[in-house]
Amino acid sequence: MEPCCTRLAAILVVPLVTTACIGAELDAEPEALLEEAESALESDNGNLPNALTPNALTPNALTPNALTPNALTPNALTPNALTAIKDPGPNGTLSRELLRYTVGCALRPDQTFSFSWTDSSGVVRSEVYRGELGYASWWKSTPLGNNTYVQSQITACLAARMNRYGVSVRISLRNNEMTSTSTERTTFPVREGAFWGNVFSTTQAPFLRACYSPSGVARARQLQRDCAAGQLSVNPTTGATTVQQCGSMVIVGSCDTLCTNTDAEAGYYRGCLENPSVSPWVRTDIVMTSFLPPAP
Repeated sequence: MEPCCTRLAAILVVPLVTTACIGAELDAEPEALLEEAESALESDNGNLPNALTPNALTPNALTPNALTPNALTPNALTPNALTAIKDPGPNGTLSRELLRYTVGCALRPDQTFSFSWTDSSGVVRSEVYRGELGYASWWKSTPLGNNTYVQSQITACLAARMNRYGVSVRISLRNNEMTSTSTERTTFPVREGAFWGNVFSTTQAPFLRACYSPSGVARARQLQRDCAAGQLSVNPTTGATTVQQCGSMVIVGSCDTLCTNTDAEAGYYRGCLENPSVSPWVRTDIVMTSFLPPAP
């Protein structure tokens, strides 16, 4: 997956690009900043940690579609949404978690969402959430609204980064809009599964779906990545083993059966059945495929 900063290089001045990408000092020389940025991009390859828990995407004080009517800035949020992210209780923790990952998927690396809140001990906490993938950089100043394509892109990004246990594991995300380097593909060769849905819509019920790549199930469970593979649960009485869903995400089956052929170079699924239980024909190409590192 190519980091957004690489795409920005052609349209933004060097100091802005490099400072946004790597947090370089403002008084450094532009040439040095560019070299440092290119080195950071090459070594990182845009791979992302995942730790968004399913609970953050289930009904809590901040629902995803509460963010769509306004720009993605603190000053533009509705009073209810602002109260949700400043809540010192458990719902506030979930709300901030959801917001942080939404910002990461939607905004560019040179964009941030900053605010402060007061915890239960009266201590003021400052939050700065930085963009990563830039699926909707314009959301910083313009409401997301009913743009279902972008809603689905951000949802797929969020879903792919979910982890039942909140365990941070570096993953490679790939789809029709993101390129990947040979180094990234070599470092993350295990195809885990695919994710899609829409949790931002204000006109239909939110949904999350996933499918698993059969060859990646064992590695996914080894890394505690159960949202595509499903969590194995053993009945203590009968000994029967069942597969549990990942929160509100519905695991619809094997990607090899439900998705179209994979990209020849990057290995991602080009599209999957949107809702196999309803139609065996309707497909979506707004799908995110995740890849894992191999077993040691």
